[in-house]
Amino acid sequence: MIVKKSKRLIAWASVLAVALSATIAWSADTTDTSVDAKKTATAKKTADAKKKKDASKYAKGPAGATPAPAPIPYGKKANMYWWQRLNEAFAEQSATQCFVPPKPGDPPAPERRIGPTPFDGPPFPDPDWQIGGGPNVIGDPGALRDAPWPLMQAIYDGPSGKEWYDSRIQFYGWVTVSGNISTSHNTQKSQESNFPEVYDERGNRVENEQDVLYIERMADQNQTDHIDWGFRISLLYGLDYRFMASRGYINDQNLFRANKFSGFDTPMLYFNLYFPQIAQGMSLIIGRIVSMPDIEQQLAPNNLMASHSLVYAFDDYTIWGIWTATKLNKNWVLQLGIASGVDTAPWAYNLHEQGCEPTGSVNFQYIDSGGHDSFYGGINSFNKGNFGFNNLQECIESYTHKFNETIWTTFEFQYMWTNGVATAPTYKVPYEDGFFPTHTGKAWDCGLVNYTCFRIAPNAFFTVRNEWWDDPQGYRSGYSSPYSEHAMGITWFPNKLLMIRPEIRFEHCYKTNGLASSTANYNTSGAPETTYGAYDNGTRTSQLTFAIDATFHF
Repeated sequence: MIVKKSKRLIAWASVLAVALSATIAWSADTTDTSVDAKKTATAKKTADAKKKKDASKYAKGPAGATPAPAPIPYGKKANMYWWQRLNEAFAEQSATQCFVPPKPGDPPAPERRIGPTPFDGPPFPDPDWQIGGGPNVIGDPGALRDAPWPLMQAIYDGPSGKEWYDSRIQFYGWVTVSGNISTSHNTQKSQESNFPEVYDERGNRVENEQDVLYIERMADQNQTDHIDWGFRISLLYGLDYRFMASRGYINDQNLFRANKFSGFDTPMLYFNLYFPQIAQGMSLIIGRIVSMPDIEQQLAPNNLMASHSLVYAFDDYTIWGIWTATKLNKNWVLQLGIASGVDTAPWAYNLHEQGCEPTGSVNFQYIDSGGHDSFYGGINSFNKGNFGFNNLQECIESYTHKFNETIWTTFEFQYMWTNGVATAPTYKVPYEDGFFPTHTGKAWDCGLVNYTCFRIAPNAFFTVRNEWWDDPQGYRSGYSSPYSEHAMGITWFPNKLLMIRPEIRFEHCYKTNGLASSTANYNTSGAPETTYGAYDNGTRTSQLTFAIDATFHF
């Protein structure tokens, strides 16, 4: 029965993927916005100049063009009411493509001390090489105000637009909705039939994933003559709050006790200072950030696919502390930090939380001079390693290779452990941001995930994800087994504001009749017990899912 349903689901997904690909191909501009046009233009340059031209073409525009003076970016509609300006901003940006190469006479983009971005973002989630921490990298001016989302455009167009523009303070956000059709549909013991797949834990339904508002100021980390400052306040409501909660913060009751499927959180709350006089620039961050080294993030636009890998799904989420990122030279960045634990607020010590203790991090980034390779990783969290709320000791390494302007790939390896674990809640560890292991002693997990991306249109790319992950004590997934997961999907921007990501995913746990955690969603015995598999509330070893999400920016 599962095989028949799986075949029908694959056939349906294939039809939709073909239809979507046809739509993308039909809607793509084949003259000004094709990737092939870029290759044709740059091929005319000499071998020595080609590399520089490839890197800077989108930033500087076609050779020989006389740049037009940059238009004044504020006060253009000061005589209109607020709602009129906002309506026109949405209309204008809805008619704009997410990626448009510059035309002759366009004003030049802001120069970057570190050179042009290696990727076009959008459609890719991030235009820079992978690195965590602040919103922009050292050597970047943080010029989001020069390409604002509709909410800020309406503010800039108003009578106080100049003051807002000069302040560099931004308001913007998005709404993400998702849905899935899954072979897991047993909800007798728990709603989370898709688990350990996340974030769509609940099978065969539509979810309000996240409604997000950012309030931020990006420090200008391109200049070298003065100290600058920035901050970010992120406000999130929806299903995904479940994957960023901190012990002792605002969701002890809502999530850890009541297990509610919608809630509010603030995954990023930080202030940062930029010191250009230290090495080639140093950024200091104080507050709460999302875990730094991962390929993926909790925030929907920052991911290559709609769903998350198993490797990412159960590691460090958010951390409170102080971090520095220092650009040592053009190739190397060193990140050092001290935090209050993993997913643990500094004041959780008052709750007798053993996971609340000084926790260090040491990470580095290396970018090769040729512009094709990047290494990033280190020890993301380390302390005494004793049993506590999500007190993970995590080593994580990633490598990214850019083949050309249309194909690139990225790998991430992760190993985590905790010592002296218990198999059920204790007085000092009443909750886990995962599960209580099926064996006492040392609990560990490790895995490797790969994403390979293919640019199929100026406004779209195709992604393949493959991973292997082992959770022998069920500490993270709730079921003791190795896993594999394979997925493919498309990211498509019909316009600048809307992102649509369909995907198909198959995953499998390799142990049958393994031990499930005492706190697994479907285990009511209060102790580790044998169940058939990890999926469909302990009744299956495999799962096939077709999912899609849509993100609308404002």
